Amino acid sequence: MLARSLLRTARRAPVSPAQFQRTLATQVSSPLTQISTLPNGLTVATEASPSAATATVGVWIDAGSRAETDKTSGTAHFLEHMAFKGTGKRSQHQLELEVENLGAHLNAYTSREQTVYYAKSFASDVGKSVEIISDILTGSKLEAGAIERERDVILREQEEVDKQIEEVVFDHLHAVAFQHQPLGRTILGPRDNILSIQRADLENYIKTNYTADRMVLVGTGGVEHAALVDLAKQHFGNLPTSAQPIQLGAATAKAKPDFVGAEVRVRDDTMSTCNFAIAVEGVGWNSPDYYPMLVMQSIMGNWDRSLGAQSLLSSRLSHIISSNNLANSFMSFSTSYSDTGLWGIYFVSENLVNLDDVTHFTLKEWQRMSTAPTDGEVSRAKAQLKASLLLGLDGTTAVAEDIGRQIVTSGRRLTPKEIESAVDAVSVADIQRCAKKYLWDRDIAVAAVGRVEGLLDYSRIRAAMSSLLW
Repeated sequence: MLARSLLRTARRAPVSPAQFQRTLATQVSSPLTQISTLPNGLTVATEASPSAATATVGVWIDAGSRAETDKTSGTAHFLEHMAFKGTGKRSQHQLELEVENLGAHLNAYTSREQTVYYAKSFASDVGKSVEIISDILTGSKLEAGAIERERDVILREQEEVDKQIEEVVFDHLHAVAFQHQPLGRTILGPRDNILSIQRADLENYIKTNYTADRMVLVGTGGVEHAALVDLAKQHFGNLPTSAQPIQLGAATAKAKPDFVGAEVRVRDDTMSTCNFAIAVEGVGWNSPDYYPMLVMQSIMGNWDRSLGAQSLLSSRLSHIISSNNLANSFMSFSTSYSDTGLWGIYFVSENLVNLDDVTHFTLKEWQRMSTAPTDGEVSRAKAQLKASLLLGLDGTTAVAEDIGRQIVTSGRRLTPKEIESAVDAVSVADIQRCAKKYLWDRDIAVAAVGRVEGLLDYSRIRAAMSSLLW
């Protein structure tokens, strides 16, 4: 998702994460991002580009699959599907035809903590886009016949997801890391739930979560802030507020998930590869260690044999893996949620007899972060991370995504300059401190699919987190 333009790194004295967070608290929000709040708690945020001929508008909702129970798991995603199946004002055909006649794109997605509905259109059609989004959010008919038809659609989608091994591994990883907890459930939900979800479940989810204080209406490109505020009042002004209103980005009373050290292995000898992920508990969006953990992820790097990259890589792990043909590819990751996260690495390897070497060298690199990260690799990782984060802000939809996600998770939006400063503030000492805190002798979650017979026993992998004597 992220990937864009490299900004010049300013020379400055290292700043600790705690100092950096205090500094950010005193800074004024970017004048480019204007934010207003309606009386009912709905947030309106815009970043206008007066010369832009197109605009993206959308609603980011602070609720996803994590807001479900075991019984209702899959409801948020099911509701996303139902939003396009007709409202009190428009049939499904009328909705599709109207969007097509505008030349617009209407889309939605559900994640574990957010649901998003957005449209990209000509700047002159922003008003119509907002009205359509409001209609599908507040006026969906949720007809019994449409619900029954959509079950098969979602089941087919589930079948397609199950063919994507990376998605399967990460769903298993969440399931073992956050066992019997909302974050451990899949977004689509289990098959039994997809077949049994009723209109009452959908209506209850809307009533509980589609409230004004949980929403951000975002506009980017050819939009005017005052005009979008007026549209918000017109189309969202009557939205109810939660019985116990929340402040976006503020700490909530909900219990922090427990990270469980455990593993799951799904052996499939019809596959030619072993696909596996190893992770420790990561950090939430608002953690002072958020950027140091991203830099450490960048130090680990990514590599894919099919892209032709060999030994001339800044990542030491990439060099080791490629030089010794230990894997087909690997991808380091730092996934954050509101109060926790997963930090680790995902491998695809057909070298089934050397999976222990892959694990050994990976954990050895993790441990080296707590003792001997170099100035050069930290500097390169920061430059690469800034390129990824800042170049990602290209286009009205990407900017809208950034604004919506940041305000929902943090209550404000960091400017590109503040993001650059946050990354620049990460020092070698920060990497060492975070590695000792999050990687050294910590519980791990392991998920593996495919030819898993050569993967080391869990207890040996766990022991290696504090010792490399094997």
